[in-house]
Amino acid sequence: MTQIGIFEKNVAEYEKWYEDYFEVYQSELAAIKEQLLKLPENIRGIEVGLGTGRFAQPLGIKEGVEPSEAMAEKAIKRGIEIIDGVAEKLPYRDLQFDFVLFVTICHLDSIKNALAEAHRVLKPNGSILIGFLDKEQSVAKQYLEKRHRSTFFANANFYTVDRIKSLVKESRFKDLEFNQTLFDDLDKIKKTQMPKQGFGEGSFVVVKAIKK
Repeated sequence: MTQIGIFEKNVAEYEKWYEDYFEVYQSELAAIKEQLLKLPENIRGIEVGLGTGRFAQPLGIKEGVEPSEAMAEKAIKRGIEIIDGVAEKLPYRDLQFDFVLFVTICHLDSIKNALAEAHRVLKPNGSILIGFLDKEQSVAKQYLEKRHRSTFFANANFYTVDRIKSLVKESRFKDLEFNQTLFDDLDKIKKTQMPKQGFGEGSFVVVKAIKK
């Protein structure tokens, strides 16, 4: 992740976003949680690129990978076991986990390599979950319009749902299921928006798929 330095130097600004856009954050959490609840109980999973643990902690994910030392320090304080590493070369053996969660794919150097690594570390019939901003919806468009002034999104890569579908299928996953949230511009979201099935309306989309 070539953008590690940006996160390393701006932890306070990163944390402040979750306070300023608390309802947006809660809406995204609700969408991911809905997909996680479809999985069996008492299973082991990781979040890749988990930042300060803002998603992992409330979702009950106990471990994961984070390459930024400053971000990892915050996550450890939130009770998460962190391994230093990147999505494109996960520091785990094959067939270790029941699920792998990504919420930061726009910051990856190679999404194809990251998906291949997720496939490798998942057990047979394990699940991949990806939360992402749909490039064709309003929030991603907002970030793209202002990216020259953005700390975190200046070099981000946003994807359409069709592109994510193709990449996930090419990476040997099947049975894709989608839900979505964030049905307004960021500044207009003043309460938690519960997820709907499918995609095409909400800016934040979560796809769940099964390892072939």
